[in-house]
Amino acid sequence: MTQEFAPRSFVPDDWRSVRAQFLLDPDLAHLSNFYFASNPAPVREAIARYRDAFDVNPYNFLDDNMFARDEDMLWRGACAAAARYVGGRPEEIALTSSTTMGLALIYNGVTLERGQEVLTTTHEFYPHYEAMRLACEKHGASMREIPLYESARDFSADEMIARIRAAVRPNTRVFSVAWVHSGTGVRVPIAQIAAALAEVNRDREEADRVLFVVDGVHGFGVVDEDVASTGCDFFSAGTHKWILGPRGTGILWAKPEAWALLRPTIPSLMVREPADAWRQHRAPEGPTAGPWMSPGGFFSYEHQWAVTEAFEFIQRIGRKRVQDRIAEMNSLIKEGLDEMEHVTLHTPLDPELTAGIVCFDVRGHRPMEVVKIFRDNGVVASATPYAVSHVRLSAGIVNFPEDVDRALRVVRSLG
Repeated sequence: MTQEFAPRSFVPDDWRSVRAQFLLDPDLAHLSNFYFASNPAPVREAIARYRDAFDVNPYNFLDDNMFARDEDMLWRGACAAAARYVGGRPEEIALTSSTTMGLALIYNGVTLERGQEVLTTTHEFYPHYEAMRLACEKHGASMREIPLYESARDFSADEMIARIRAAVRPNTRVFSVAWVHSGTGVRVPIAQIAAALAEVNRDREEADRVLFVVDGVHGFGVVDEDVASTGCDFFSAGTHKWILGPRGTGILWAKPEAWALLRPTIPSLMVREPADAWRQHRAPEGPTAGPWMSPGGFFSYEHQWAVTEAFEFIQRIGRKRVQDRIAEMNSLIKEGLDEMEHVTLHTPLDPELTAGIVCFDVRGHRPMEVVKIFRDNGVVASATPYAVSHVRLSAGIVNFPEDVDRALRVVRSLG
C-alpha cells in the first residue's frame, strides 16, 4: 500500500470530536441523516488504503485477500464485524450492496407454493413492495397488504399486534415489515411481532410456518438492539445509512435454519463448495449459509471491506450512546414542531416508538416547497416519496441543538 494516514484524534465520548471525523459542510444543518451517509475518517481512510493497493497491484492484492488462505480473506472481517453488531455469528451474514438487494435475495430465494401468500403492510417503501410483488408473480403466490395503524401519531403496539394476528391466514407463508417506516417515522417492535408469529407457528407444520422478514435499514445503526435476538427470520439493511459505511454496502442476516430454506440467486465467490462442486461435476452439498447468499461478481471491494471500520466506529462510540443521542436530537425537533399551530406532526413523540425520522406538514405549504425553503436557509431536509408526502427531518450523531434550532426557526417563519 502506498498511502499512509496519520492517526486522527478521536475522542468517542466527545460529540464535537465525533463531528470532526466527517467532512460535512459546516455551513449547513445536515438533517437528512437517514438517507446516505457521509463517511467518518476511519472509513474514508480504509477505502483509500484498499483503493491504492488495488491500483498498485490489482491481481495479487485481490487474490491474496479474496481467494488465498481463509484467514486472509478480508470479507471475513466484514462479516465478523457485522455479526458482532447484530449479536450473531459470521456465518449468518451475507454481504450485499443494499437493503434492496438483500430483500430481493430473500424473496427470490425462498420457495413460495402456488396458493401461498406474502402478507405485508401498507407502510412499505417501493423497493420492498416491489421485491415481494415480483416474487409472488414468479411463484404464482399472492400478496396482501394491511395497515398497522390509522394515525402514526397515535401508534399503538398492542393494536398493531392485534391487526397482524387477525390478518394471518392458513396460507400465509411470509410476513414482511419495515422496522422503521420512512413515511411516518414509526418504529415497530420487532421482538413483539416475532413473539406473536411464534404463537401462530406453534401449531403449524414446518413447510407452512410464517417466515418473518424485516426491512431493517432505518433502525439499523439507530436502535440499541441485537437483531439476532429479536426473533425475526431474515433481516436486510444497507450499511451506507445509519451505520455510516461506504456507499454500495449492506448486510443480510438470517438464522441458520432460515438460511437453509433459501436458494442463492447469484453465484457467490465467498464459499468454496459450489465452485468445488462445479469442478467435480456434481451438485453442491448444502445447507445454504450466509456466505452462499453473498452475490459474486467483482464488487468495489475497497468499499465492501471498509464496512468493518464503520461498525467499529459505531461500537467505539457505543450503541446505547448513539441511540440516546439520536433520540435526544430528534425529540428536540418533534417537541419544537408540536408547539407550532401551523404544523401537523405525524411522528410519535415517544422515542420508544420512533428512531431517527420526523415527518410533518406545514399548513399552506406543499412538502417540496418547504424542502426548498429549508435549502435556501442552509438546512438539508427531504420530503417523503409516497403517494401522500410529508416534510421529513432526521438528526444524527453529527448534529447539535443549534442545527435543530436553525430548522425550527425556518418552520416558525412559515406560520
